[in-house]
Amino acid sequence: MATATLSIDLDAIAANWRALDRASAAGVQTAAVVKADAYGLGAARVARALAQAGARRFFVAVAEEGASLRQSLGPGPQINILGGHMAGDTDMIHDLDLTPMLNSLPQVTRHLEALPGHPFGIQLDTGMNRLGIEPAEWAAIAPLVLAAKPEMLMSHLACADEPDHPMNPHQLANFHAMTDGLGIPRSFAATGGILLGDAYHFDLTRPGIGLYGGQPYQGHAVVRLSLPVIQTREVATGETVGYACGWTATRPSVIATLSAGYADGLLRALSGRATLWDGAVPVPLVGRVSMDLITADVTGLAEVPAHLDILCPHQGVDDLAAIAGTIGYEILTSLGPRYARRYVGGAA
Repeated sequence: MATATLSIDLDAIAANWRALDRASAAGVQTAAVVKADAYGLGAARVARALAQAGARRFFVAVAEEGASLRQSLGPGPQINILGGHMAGDTDMIHDLDLTPMLNSLPQVTRHLEALPGHPFGIQLDTGMNRLGIEPAEWAAIAPLVLAAKPEMLMSHLACADEPDHPMNPHQLANFHAMTDGLGIPRSFAATGGILLGDAYHFDLTRPGIGLYGGQPYQGHAVVRLSLPVIQTREVATGETVGYACGWTATRPSVIATLSAGYADGLLRALSGRATLWDGAVPVPLVGRVSMDLITADVTGLAEVPAHLDILCPHQGVDDLAAIAGTIGYEILTSLGPRYARRYVGGAA
């Protein structure tokens, strides 16, 4: 079966990082979040391109991701583990010079006992109620933690993509209350937080989705997903296409079958709703998205193309997400391993 191609523009990712770096306040370091395999786009290639652009600190979710990233980047860049120091991580953290962001008393205890003197940071819960040490617990353990000299104190905004949400200033006030006067570098803003303004930037910003062409940052488009046409057929008026007779022809039609489906991250919720593109010409997706295949009505095209795009300048990840009732993050991180990934620009 022909292979769909996911083209990833490393120069666009680097340009988005540089723009978000410029948007961060003067004197603020800009990191890069490359967790979940750089949001599905390939952490090894993406991180090298970002390092070439100037990024010197990277954030991943778990130690295993950090280990893989260290192999790609080599010594030098700092790699922070957002999930902290889990049981079984000690050797990786030590041997590969990873910096865990400790988010609970058990993690603090584990790290200080197993790796005394090894760099670490602290993640604080300012109201998101997900990861992080809560205010009362922080007040109790802060003297112990500060004596061990953490490299950074961080927290995470719950509603940064909604600039007027009251949770933003509420969390900001909590972060100040928990960290002011301690003399430790601080980080609070991911992509959305950068756009909220300098008050949220502190000492380090850590853009994620904005690097990859997703909202709330309006940057350069990063991905193009081209799906090969593997068969066409003529369908008479009244004939149906796909599982559950999901689409019925209202005229004599030419239907193209394309190689990709929900096993490749094209969500079933796109069935009968999404658009594909032949250059600048829209082509409707008809019938249900199945595991490996989708179908499109190409009747209006002068000739059947070799492929159609479902992610392109005319339809980005957030456009496709809106059709499916989800978010751009899910579209990106769902892009499947069967796509042939083609990198444009960037570091070798």
